[in-house]
Amino acid sequence: MFEGKSFIDILNMGGWTLFVLLGASIFSVTIICFKLVEFWIKSKTARSQFVCKLVEKIKRDKLNEAVDFCDTVNSPMSPVAKAGIVAFKENERNIGEAMEREIMIQTVKLERFTTILGTLGSIAVYIGLFGTVLGIIRAFHDISKMGSGGISVVISGVSEALVATAAGLFVAIPAIIAYNFFTKLIDKFIVDMEYCSSAVSDTLKGKTGK
Repeated sequence: MFEGKSFIDILNMGGWTLFVLLGASIFSVTIICFKLVEFWIKSKTARSQFVCKLVEKIKRDKLNEAVDFCDTVNSPMSPVAKAGIVAFKENERNIGEAMEREIMIQTVKLERFTTILGTLGSIAVYIGLFGTVLGIIRAFHDISKMGSGGISVVISGVSEALVATAAGLFVAIPAIIAYNFFTKLIDKFIVDMEYCSSAVSDTLKGKTGK
């Protein structure tokens, strides 16, 4: 089917929808690569190791060192813990609320661009189907202008139109897989942040006898 055809010829087979899907595919792959690198960097810090070192510094009244330690760690847990320690140093009573606010901020940052993947995965199939329908309509329009040889035109036109559906699936499947994978990772980060928040809050409250 694609023998002797260039990449542009294949794109033209599916009509303008194939160019849209090509752009969506490039955009999707870019986001996937960006998020993979981001999450890989943020996952390098083990939760237990980070919390143990932080709690130890807090127990020894080395709050400034604890804040500096948070600044050196690239993890969503770091700003959460830092928010609690800073609130404690400033004699704020709602340490837990300060960290909860930071958890919400970090969650929004983690979810950045992931909704785009979910959207692309959802609409790519429909864009492909739309391109296929347009191709089939064009094929039947061609047969209405031809005689007995029109059936071959229809078959050829339908086969070319189905390229758009295949392209839509090609874009949608990786995007949906990546979206679900990133969603699971974000859930793990949220659990880590909540665990860190609880540990830091209990340690700081223990120092004040609350």
